[in-house]
Amino acid sequence: MSEDSWDRARRILEEARLAPDRLAGVRPLTGGTYSTVEELLLDDGTRYVLKTAPAPTVPGMRYERRLLVSEVEFYRAAAEADVEAPHVLAVGEEAGVPHLLLTACPGTPWDDSVTEAEQAVLRRELGCQLARLHTVTGPGYGYPSGALGPLAPDWRTAVTGMVEAVLDDARYYTSRLPRSVDQITYMIEAAYPALDEVTVPALVHFDLWDGNILVDRPADGEPRIGGLIDGERMFWGDPLADFVSLALLGDIQKDEAFLAGYREAGGRAEFDTPARLRLALYRAYLYLIMLVETGPRAVDVEQERWVQAVVAPELVVALDEIEMLAAGS
Repeated sequence: MSEDSWDRARRILEEARLAPDRLAGVRPLTGGTYSTVEELLLDDGTRYVLKTAPAPTVPGMRYERRLLVSEVEFYRAAAEADVEAPHVLAVGEEAGVPHLLLTACPGTPWDDSVTEAEQAVLRRELGCQLARLHTVTGPGYGYPSGALGPLAPDWRTAVTGMVEAVLDDARYYTSRLPRSVDQITYMIEAAYPALDEVTVPALVHFDLWDGNILVDRPADGEPRIGGLIDGERMFWGDPLADFVSLALLGDIQKDEAFLAGYREAGGRAEFDTPARLRLALYRAYLYLIMLVETGPRAVDVEQERWVQAVVAPELVVALDEIEMLAAGS
C-alpha cells in the first residue's frame, strides 16, 4: 500500500465523515476492466469500496465517458427496487478525476465454487432480483451519463445512437471486425423495427456477467445473492437487453431456473420473433463493444486472440440471426 493511496483514502473518508483515523488497510480489487477499484478496511472490520474513474487522458470508447454518473444512478435505482447492491456514500473529484465511495456487499464473485445444486437456487433468486430491478423506469432512453447526448424520446433512436457510437469507435481504433463497418450497419438496421415494441424505459444493468454477481455464503445459512455490482454501464431501455450478459456467449433460454425466478417475480420473458430479433441485436452490440474495446485497452496478444477466436464468431452468429429473423418477419 503506497503512502499516496493511504493519504488519499484517509482524505476521502474524512470528506465522507467516516473516521479516517480508523483506516487499517487499502488494497486493490481485481476484476474491473476500466475504473480503478480499491477496498478500504477499517480497524473494526468495516469495509468500503472506492471506485475511481480513469484520468481524462486515458483512451476509452465514446459511451464510457462519465461512467460513474451512470453508476450512481444504477445504485439509486437498485435501492428503490430493494435489490442487493452497494449504496453510494460519497461522490467526489480530485484533479478532474471522479470517484465514488460505496458500501461493500457481502460475498465474492460467482465462480466455479458454486455447486450444481446451489446453481439452480441462486439463478432463481437472481431472476427474482432482476425482475424487481426492471420495474424501475427512467425519464428517457439511453445512457444517463449523457456520454452520447441527451436521453432519447424512444428506444429505436437511442439504440441507433448507441450502435453508431460503437461503430465510430471501431473506425477510430481501426478495430479488427469479422464484417466491415458498413456491412454490420446494414445488417443491424434490419432489427430496428422490432425496437418499437419497447415503450417503457426500464433500468438495464447490461454487464451482469458472473464477475459482477456476488455470492454470499453466511455461516448460518444457504448461499444467496450478495449484490449486483459495477452498474456503471447501465442504461434506460429494454429489460430484454440484460439477458445478454446474463448468458454471455450463450443462450438465456436454456437458463430455466433464472427464467422461472424472473417470471415468478413478475418479469416478462417471451421469445417471439420480435423479442428474438432484439436479443440478437443486443448480442451484436455487446460483442461489438468487446471487440472494439481491445483497442483503447491495449490488451495483450493472448486476450486479443481470445476475443477474435471466441467473440468475433458470436458476432457473426448474431448478425446472421438478425438477417434470418428479419427476412421471415
